[in-house]
Amino acid sequence: MSNDLRGRTLEVYKHLLRKGRPVGVREIQRALKLKSPSLALYHLKKLEEMGLVEKTYEGKYFVKNPVKVDVLKDFLIIGKYAVPRFLFYSVFTSSLTIFYISSINLGKATLGELLGLIIAAATSIIFWYETLRILRE
Repeated sequence: MSNDLRGRTLEVYKHLLRKGRPVGVREIQRALKLKSPSLALYHLKKLEEMGLVEKTYEGKYFVKNPVKVDVLKDFLIIGKYAVPRFLFYSVFTSSLTIFYISSINLGKATLGELLGLIIAAATSIIFWYETLRILRE
């Protein structure tokens, strides 16, 4: 299933997850800047066949049961937002690094303090890199 959920079909699925309510074909077409409503309908039908979305009697589509597909495994769904898991680590380690910098005297720092600062800064940089990489995918 996750092999089929990629590209535009994945974008449609993520859009439906973000909305959190039934969405019409034209609304999806406009929001994702698809060339025609029939293209949006094609992706919705594909998602419906996978059992991920359902159609209302009004002709709108909604996510039946949100599932963790391989592409979304690195995200937490908070309300209607998909937030990268690494964002929490990035903010936490950056906060610790800033606190550490403010608590030491950089002019008279010992080798141990400088090493701690380098490790904390490197950890923050790595987490921010991973957060941005996940957001770009």
